[in-house]
Amino acid sequence: MARTVDPQRHEARRLQIIDAALTVIAARGYEGATTAAICREARIGSGTFFHYFPTKVELLLAILTLGTDEVSELGDELAGFEDPLAAIGRIVDQAIADAADPRIGGFVLAVAAVMHQPQVAAALQADEDAQARLLVDWLARAQEAGQIRTDLPAARLGSWVRLLLDGFLERIATEEGFTAEREAPVLREAVFEFLAAS
Repeated sequence: MARTVDPQRHEARRLQIIDAALTVIAARGYEGATTAAICREARIGSGTFFHYFPTKVELLLAILTLGTDEVSELGDELAGFEDPLAAIGRIVDQAIADAADPRIGGFVLAVAAVMHQPQVAAALQADEDAQARLLVDWLARAQEAGQIRTDLPAARLGSWVRLLLDGFLERIATEEGFTAEREAPVLREAVFEFLAAS
């Protein structure tokens, strides 16, 4: 008789492995993050690891896809917002919260080292596209509401806001002492001053 699988338990174990992998990859880089080290961090055997993720690349892709799924969840949350400027603030705050994870700097550097791999590049592009779509949609609504500048199209404003958010993350990854907690107010100020209607 086939063993039944508890979907919640299965997903919880999968997320446990992903969380452990994020910790190990951030500390050791992608190449240095062996499956054995990830198994130790997750407190699982290698058989369990390979049941969930046949290769380390598939595990990395799962981490990246989880990030894209979180953008979709944020979009669902924002569907209840009536104030476009508040929604944009929530998007910025989510970027700050993501950047505050102490593992994020090491993980960003690790992914940068393997982003030339086609599967990784595709996953990164999917995440970038999802974030851009969400942001540009709310920027367009804010323009229609007269809340932000209209001298540039929403897509171009979105590119500049993404530059600020991506640059914030890159500084956290590469500059010692540049932290999300300390620099968050400056990021918010930069984004909203840039968007301000004249």
